[in-house]
Amino acid sequence: MIGKSLPRRTVLRGAGATLALPLLEAMLPPLRSAVKPIHRFQAFYVPNGMAMEYWTPKGEGTALELSPILEPLAAYRDQMLVFSGIKASWNYIHAGASGSFLTGTPRGGRNEIEIIADVSIDQLLGRHFAQETQLGSLEMCMDLPANAGACTGILSCAYTHTISWRSATQPLPMEWNPRAVFEKLFGDTGSTDRAARERRLQQNKSILDSVTGKLASLRSELGPRDQVKVEEYTDAVRDVERRIQIAERQSSVELPQFEQPLGAPPVFEDHLALMLDMQLLALRSDLTRVIAFMLAKEQSARPYPQVGVPEAHHPLSHHNNLPELVAKLSKINRYHTELFSKYLAKLRATPDGDGSLLDHMTILYGAGISNSNAHSGENLPLMLVGGGAGKLKGGRHLKFKDRPSQANLLLTLMDKLDYPVEKVGGSTGKLPIDTLPEV
Repeated sequence: MIGKSLPRRTVLRGAGATLALPLLEAMLPPLRSAVKPIHRFQAFYVPNGMAMEYWTPKGEGTALELSPILEPLAAYRDQMLVFSGIKASWNYIHAGASGSFLTGTPRGGRNEIEIIADVSIDQLLGRHFAQETQLGSLEMCMDLPANAGACTGILSCAYTHTISWRSATQPLPMEWNPRAVFEKLFGDTGSTDRAARERRLQQNKSILDSVTGKLASLRSELGPRDQVKVEEYTDAVRDVERRIQIAERQSSVELPQFEQPLGAPPVFEDHLALMLDMQLLALRSDLTRVIAFMLAKEQSARPYPQVGVPEAHHPLSHHNNLPELVAKLSKINRYHTELFSKYLAKLRATPDGDGSLLDHMTILYGAGISNSNAHSGENLPLMLVGGGAGKLKGGRHLKFKDRPSQANLLLTLMDKLDYPVEKVGGSTGKLPIDTLPEV
C-alpha cells in the first residue's frame, strides 16, 4: 500500500458480533521503510567498581567470549559492545566515579561546598528532544537522596548521589520514589487511564489561560527588572504549553493500565521492578527518550544475602585483592547484570516500529571505577547494549591500547544519537567504535 493505512483498532461489525482484526501489513504506516526509527538513550550505572577478573571478556573483536559477570546477558550478545582500556575522565575516589560518568569532566570541586563538573550528555540530549517529548529526561535511582554535606573524601554528597548535571554547577537530584516518578509522568490522577489524562490536560489548559491573561495585563505596570522576571516566568509558561500540546497529540495512545504506586516497596527487587516498569512505560509511550538511572549510589552499603553475600557492598569492594573476597564481589556484579537482563527482555518484547524498543536504544551500562580496592579509574568496565537504531555494531569486544578518556566515548555517543557536539567535558576526540581500535 502507498496510500492511507488502516487504523490499528479496525474491527468488522456484523449481525450481533464485533471482530477485532489482527495486526495487518495494511495497518503499518505507508512507505514505512523510509520512516526513521526513534533513537533513545539510557545510562544504567552500577556503583563501587567491579571484580575486573570476572568482568573482562576473553577474545577481541567478534571473538568476544562473555565473562562470568556478563554471562547473564548471553541472549543479547549480538547487541553488546564491550570496551576495555578506557580510563575515567576524573578519578577521585567515589566522587569522580559517578561525577564524570556522563559529564566527562576532568575535575571536580575541592571541598564539600564547591560543586563543579560539566553538563551531562543525558541533559544535552534531553534539551535536544525537548521539542518532541513531554519530558526532556528522567533521572531515577534506588536510594534516598543526599545532596548536602560530605560523602566521599571531603567532597559533596552531590557527586555520589547523581550522574545527571544540568550545568557545571547544578547537579540534578535522582528520584527514588516510584510514586513521585508516576506523578511526574502522568500527574496525580492515580492511573494511566486516557479519560483521566484528558481531564488533567483540560484542567492545565484552563490554568494557563488565566495565567496568560493576567501576565498580559500586568506587563505595562512593571519596571525593567520586574519585566525581566515576568519574561522568565512567561518562558516557563510557554514550556508548559509546549508539553500540553505534545500531550494532546499523544492523548490517543493507549497505555497499559498502571496504577499509581503508594511508595517504594521495602524489598529491593520489587522496588527495582517497579522503577524499571515505569521507565519502560515512559519510553514506549514516548513521554521521554532519555533516562539516567543509578542501580545504587556510590558507597552503597546494601548487602545481597539473596545471592550469598551478606556483607555490605562498599566495605566488600575494598577487598585487599583477596581472591575469596573478590569472588564475593563478583557475585554482586553478576546479580546486577541478571537484573539488567530482565529489563532488556522487556525492552526486546516491546514492539517499536519495525523492531523493538531494544533495537532502537543505546544503553550505556557500567561503573566509574574498575578495581574498587584502589579506586582505580583505569580500564573502566563499560559497555553499550541495544541496536542503537541501526547505528551500533554489537557482538564485539573493543580493546583500546592508547588509554582514551571516557569523555571521548561520550562525545562519540552524542554523534551516534544525531546530536553531534564539539566537546563533552575533557574530550579530545571521538572513539573509533565502528571498527577495531588497531585498524
